Amino acid sequence: MAKNKLAKFAEMDTLQNVFQPAHLDILRTDHPLKGKWNEEIFGNDNQIVLEVGCGKGEYSVALAEMYPQKNFIGIDMKGARIWHGAKYALENKISNVIFIRTYAEMLSSLFATDEISEIWITFPDPQMSKARKRLTGSRFLSQYTNFIKNDGVIHLKTDSDFLYTYTSELVKTNKFDTLVNTNDLYNSNLNNPILGIKTFYENQWLSRGKKIKYISFKLKKAEKIIEPDILLEKDDYHSEARYMTPRKNTNQKI
Repeated sequence: MAKNKLAKFAEMDTLQNVFQPAHLDILRTDHPLKGKWNEEIFGNDNQIVLEVGCGKGEYSVALAEMYPQKNFIGIDMKGARIWHGAKYALENKISNVIFIRTYAEMLSSLFATDEISEIWITFPDPQMSKARKRLTGSRFLSQYTNFIKNDGVIHLKTDSDFLYTYTSELVKTNKFDTLVNTNDLYNSNLNNPILGIKTFYENQWLSRGKKIKYISFKLKKAEKIIEPDILLEKDDYHSEARYMTPRKNTNQKI
């Protein structure tokens, strides 16, 4: 397995739809393509949709196939995962999707004001003990306002009751416009084909009987995004292998 991963890392350097900026370079200064992804990479002025924490890239690629009139960028730090989506896109000549290997904290160095129209966050670690690391928390939402269009849409799909409830309360606290909110996606009456795209991890959660939650809302460029002041019960499972590691239910103020 280690050799296979090394081979994927080596091949990543040759894939024209993968960008791997050095961490220190974009920590100190903006990426040279900031504000130029449409012009220099996609060759059009179509809307750009971003997936943060794209994993194997299933969602980014499926969305790109479904919406050829939009451009898609998948972000993840795990290169061996990104390889799957990047290879599939190249082999199937899907030219409106690319991948960037970097940390989510670096996004403001990659994208300019109003460059992104929507953000998808699919099955992230709920970070139950670290609010500042939650991809739908005030810290990251504040960062997204640096480059998402005003009233740009944030989508969250998750198996985590904790993250779903936390995000719903944050949206309510900040009076963001909610578009969709369901705690049982596949038993709801929603009929949008986008919501039927299933990632590798989503299939794992479904096979273990976990309900999938979905919320989408418009992110306004407010002066300050406020954290909700409530008590939440932690999930039974945690981290990337949440289905493997049972945890006790505890209450946590967020």
